[in-house]
Amino acid sequence: MLFVRAIVRPEKKDEVLEHLSAGGFHAATVVDVVGRGKQKGIRMGDVYYDEIPKTLILVAIENKDKDKIIDIILKTGKTGTNGNFGDGKIFISPVEEAYTISKGSKGL
Repeated sequence: MLFVRAIVRPEKKDEVLEHLSAGGFHAATVVDVVGRGKQKGIRMGDVYYDEIPKTLILVAIENKDKDKIIDIILKTGKTGTNGNFGDGKIFISPVEEAYTISKGSKGL
């Protein structure tokens, strides 16, 4: 099993979630977060924004689905034709075990 953490622009959240669901990934946890990337925030005129709003989408998947989910997020999370700074990141981590609380069963 793998854990996917995708940080996307808030305005791309609904589109990414819609395409994930269409691709068979219905379960997701969504959290509004703030952060900054390599560019260290943004300056707009005299105002400096150090923490930029983002959306964190968390999904647990089977290993075989890794390429499919990455492709969906990359295609739908990108802004513009070539993408832009601040479009986000995807992090993939192994999951040792998962349990469904209501049933007490192991696995996804």
